[in-house]
Amino acid sequence: MKRLSALLMFFVPLSAFAAGSAPQGGGLVSFAPLLMIGVLFYFLLLRPQQKQAKELKSLLDSLKKGDRILTQGGLYGTVVAIKGKVLEVKISDEVKVLIARPAVTQVVQGDPAVETPEIVK
Repeated sequence: MKRLSALLMFFVPLSAFAAGSAPQGGGLVSFAPLLMIGVLFYFLLLRPQQKQAKELKSLLDSLKKGDRILTQGGLYGTVVAIKGKVLEVKISDEVKVLIARPAVTQVVQGDPAVETPEIVK
């Protein structure tokens, strides 16, 4: 019984045990912290994710023949043809592959093999 009362002490405020105590705060006041957590969750997690998804969708919709792309697998290539949801990508002079449009992560400017690597100190 002592364990149960000790456990309840952590979860139930002591004022709840007082005889004849007045009810605590209104209903809306007790939900205010939960509401604040919900708003914080929206602005820190959901909104940036929705913005990033919108940017990726516009990038995929604006792909055109001749664009240099980077795939999720880390392959660089040039778009040769667009066939609905599938892209024909030229990886080297004689190698062309078909990839799904959502596999494209970014459009690359210039030749990535020529770029100078960033020096980390």
